[in-house]
Amino acid sequence: MWDNIPNNVDLDNDKKLQKALMKWLPNYLEWWNEMGPSDFAADKIYLRTAISVEKGGWAHFDYVKMPEYRWGIFLTPPHKGVEKKIGFGDYMGQDTWDTVPGEFRHDLRRMIVTQADTEPASVEQQRVLGHTAPSLYDLRNLFQVNVEEGRHLWAMVYLLHRFFGRDGREEAEELLERRSGDSDTPRILEAFNKPTQDWLAFYCFAMFMDRDGKFQLGSLAESAFEPLARTTTFMLTEEAHHLFVGESGLSRVIRRTTELMKTAPDEDVTKVGGIPFEIIQKYINEWFSASIDLFGSEDSSNAANYFGHSLKGRWHETRDKDITDHVALEGHYNLPVWENGRLSNREVPMRRAMNAVLLNEYHQDCERACKRWNKICAEVGFEFKIPSLKFNRNQGVYASDNFDLEGNNVTEAQFDAIMSKHTPSEKEYAYVQSLMQPVFEHGRSQTG
Repeated sequence: MWDNIPNNVDLDNDKKLQKALMKWLPNYLEWWNEMGPSDFAADKIYLRTAISVEKGGWAHFDYVKMPEYRWGIFLTPPHKGVEKKIGFGDYMGQDTWDTVPGEFRHDLRRMIVTQADTEPASVEQQRVLGHTAPSLYDLRNLFQVNVEEGRHLWAMVYLLHRFFGRDGREEAEELLERRSGDSDTPRILEAFNKPTQDWLAFYCFAMFMDRDGKFQLGSLAESAFEPLARTTTFMLTEEAHHLFVGESGLSRVIRRTTELMKTAPDEDVTKVGGIPFEIIQKYINEWFSASIDLFGSEDSSNAANYFGHSLKGRWHETRDKDITDHVALEGHYNLPVWENGRLSNREVPMRRAMNAVLLNEYHQDCERACKRWNKICAEVGFEFKIPSLKFNRNQGVYASDNFDLEGNNVTEAQFDAIMSKHTPSEKEYAYVQSLMQPVFEHGRSQTG
């Protein structure tokens, strides 16, 4: 059996871990068959499989049935001859940890479980999309994303089983019991309970939600807990493809709409089966605002504790030359907040503002993608915009009031009108879904 689980964690010689995974594996396969891509279990798909951490080993391609995919367990290897030191927080300069410090056991388990819960959630959200794939290229990309999310779940479950004893085993089982969108056992983070019912939504999901994953994994890759840092570092090699699928998918839709506007009567692309820019923008508004809630509050005692305890750093904490203070005890972050009916700046201790710092990096990354989209449609005079970080918030310092797409404070009635006008309506969802006709012939797609 263990030959079917590629790994570099000495699984062959760890009988206790083998026993734990042996018990978990049937439940995982039962979950995959119930909640994974529907009706494609018997088909062989050309998929990338990580079989080692060596050069070329993480990208082995072959035809495989998805339930037989080899979900490996990999940690990025440490640099030979280099003694790894903690790069930030109160333990900066000390040796990294190979085991879980007792005083941080709860926090580390909470962080790992929260990250782990997003992986099966996204598979569940995308379960039926294969039936309406606009091309074989898209279908393969979808399934590649799905199996890699499954592998990322394995990566997190390995940490739970290996380092957290009975608590970890129980958490691993509960990861398979929750369901995206279920009223009784929903996924932990609300954005991972949103339905993803069409391919425009899928591209937005991969663009915004997986981009959040990139920054969360990047911050965990700085952790003093070495197994977590090395696990998430390897996960980032696969996450890059997910981001590509989202950003390039939106680019293709925008390019097609640009082309159709040149020939459609009155530039109305709905008359020729296209998706208007205005609808694409509404999807962007919806999914971007959902994704930024995943960062938590901009002013957070939990974030301060995670950083101070050297559990979770900033994006590129030890690689960004602009970050010179890795202890962050004295600096402050100027955070615009809405208090007493007006916008003002609050000086937040830097450690408490770590979520805000990470969110700012994410926002800039989304803006860069948006600029690339705007180059595609510039010739027809349309410009996409990423909404304000204040818009449509359910978490953080802006959740207590209402703001428009530009970040201006508005009344509740005005906000309701904005949501009605600038996020997808049921009619627009239905229109987009009506366009989702599957194309499974080689060399063809819905767009040409």
